[in-house]
Amino acid sequence: MSQESIRLAPLGDSAITIEFGDDIDPHINARVVTFANTIMDRGWKGILDVVPTYRSVTIHFDALHWNVSTLVERLKRLPRPNSDGITAHGRLHTIPVLYGGEWGPDLGDLARYAGLTPTDTIRLHTSVPYQVYMLGFSPGFPYLGLVPERLGMPRLSTPRTKVPAGSVGIADRQTGIYPSSTPGGWRLIGRTPIPLYRKTDSSPFLLKPGELVRFHAIDRDSFDRLAGEYARAND
Repeated sequence: MSQESIRLAPLGDSAITIEFGDDIDPHINARVVTFANTIMDRGWKGILDVVPTYRSVTIHFDALHWNVSTLVERLKRLPRPNSDGITAHGRLHTIPVLYGGEWGPDLGDLARYAGLTPTDTIRLHTSVPYQVYMLGFSPGFPYLGLVPERLGMPRLSTPRTKVPAGSVGIADRQTGIYPSSTPGGWRLIGRTPIPLYRKTDSSPFLLKPGELVRFHAIDRDSFDRLAGEYARAND
């Protein structure tokens, strides 16, 4: 298999970014996640954090343990993942969502944008698994994609000042879940009762880059029941 090119860019004296491409692409991201996992599996001393994104990996390191040139040479000796046959390979999470109403106030607008009924919009959004490309924006916020092209509605021109935790949104070809209540400009189409971020846990994030998410539509009774179960479990 051919080895595909990567670009290495130092960020000061304590971080370096490895770039695998320029686009939001599942194959590029799969290479990113594979390379990030390879570094983490090595357990090198002095590596403080490994952060995969859509198209790159940033490595934060102790400048007293590593210098940029030494780390670059070590990284160049690692196997380079190529895109031949690499796809997201992590755990598949099924996420229940109550769509529409006060839980998804933008569902009607999205349906009109797509030329679909709200029911068909929900059916389309739940019809495919989504790759977890990266976590960012707020702790545990998963950037998922790619949504069916028909649902790729741009984000709001003016963000909301407060989006409830668990809200499921769409912004262009991305979909995501707000783990906590924050401002946000994505089109809100539903809400999940499952907490994505537990700050007291040793592993606080439910989702990880490289994993897959499939949404499942539920009714109000199921939402309330699941919300109660998770609330009691976290008391």
